[in-house]
Amino acid sequence: IIYQKVRAAHPEKIIMAGNVVTGEMVEELILKGADIVKVGIGPGSVCTTRKQTGVGYPQLSAVIECADAAHGLGGQIVADGGCTCPGDFAKAFGGGADFVMTGGMFAGHEESGGDLVERNGRKFKRFYGMSSTTAMKKHSGKVAEYRSSEGKSVEVPFKGPVRGTALDILGGIRSACTYVGAAQLKELPKRTTFIRVTQQLNPIWNQQKDTSKIDYTGANENGQAAKKQRTE
Repeated sequence: IIYQKVRAAHPEKIIMAGNVVTGEMVEELILKGADIVKVGIGPGSVCTTRKQTGVGYPQLSAVIECADAAHGLGGQIVADGGCTCPGDFAKAFGGGADFVMTGGMFAGHEESGGDLVERNGRKFKRFYGMSSTTAMKKHSGKVAEYRSSEGKSVEVPFKGPVRGTALDILGGIRSACTYVGAAQLKELPKRTTFIRVTQQLNPIWNQQKDTSKIDYTGANENGQAAKKQRTE
């Protein structure tokens, strides 16, 4: 009912509603007046909803099913949460998402929210889920007695400017489009086929850091190359 009232009061506005994980709920929200539906319960890096409540749905499956339901009614969806690498963005768009929302991948950067703290000479940025105790105390004053915290607060190593991460994500999406023959992002779902696998990456060098992200320029007093972790 609330969506119908908001739509009636603001017919010219774009209304985003959620979060849901089933096609039936997407259809109901769109029919009630929503333009865009947020999809995702529990996939976020600082979300504990699945653990606390037992409620959730595999994110890619939710995106595929909800996108189909939304597009059938002229609506759109946001894939909210679950991205850990650029390839996850490509999969979300390939599954039919119109937008992708991420928090964890952007956490810890210079431009991101959260307090900057220093421990033992290392910098960190605080990052918390929006259903965490931290968020509820900040925005509502306390955790309501009728519910529990469904998120956690963490300290993410400081990553410097966000530009490098943004370019990495965009580069991965562009390259995915070239691999499957999608000239435009909106073509990606039509060019995508998903296959269930038990292992996505070759793990042989998993224990070693990627040396392309280490700057060996400069040397110490012994003439040995000094390693400096890049921020981009």
